[in-house]
Amino acid sequence: MFIVTKAVLNQMKTQKYGRIVYTSSISGPKVGLPGKSHYTAAKAGLTGFMKTVAIELAQYNITVNAVEPGNIETEGLRARNSSDAIKERIAPIPMKRLGTPHEVAYAHLFLASDEAAYITGQSIVVDGGQILPETQFGF
Repeated sequence: MFIVTKAVLNQMKTQKYGRIVYTSSISGPKVGLPGKSHYTAAKAGLTGFMKTVAIELAQYNITVNAVEPGNIETEGLRARNSSDAIKERIAPIPMKRLGTPHEVAYAHLFLASDEAAYITGQSIVVDGGQILPETQFGF
C-alpha cells in the first residue's frame, strides 16, 4: 500500500483530486486475533498510515479511507476451515452469516465515489456486527 500510494500521488496532486481506499481488517484496528500478532500489527499500522496520509493529502482534494472486513466468505476461508470452524466463526456475528466479497466491494465503491467527497481518514467496518457483542460467545 505504501508503494502503490507513492506511485499515484504525483498524478493525483497535479489534478487536485483523488480517492485512495485501502483494504484493512477488523483484526488489528478493532480486535485482537490470538496467534496472528504479525497480521494484526500490520493492519493496525495500515490504519495509522491511512489517517496520517489523509491529513497530508486533504489539501489536494484527495481522500484516503479504508474498509475493514470481518469474516468474509471467500475460497480461501472455505479451503482453510472445516464446516464446524466456519460455524464457530458465524456464531458471534449478529447477522448470523459470513459477508460476501460483493458487500466489501460496495463499501470500497462508495468511498471511491464523489458521494464520499467529505469523508477522509475513516474506516468502514463490513462485518455483520461481528465486533459489537461484548463476548465471543454470541447471544
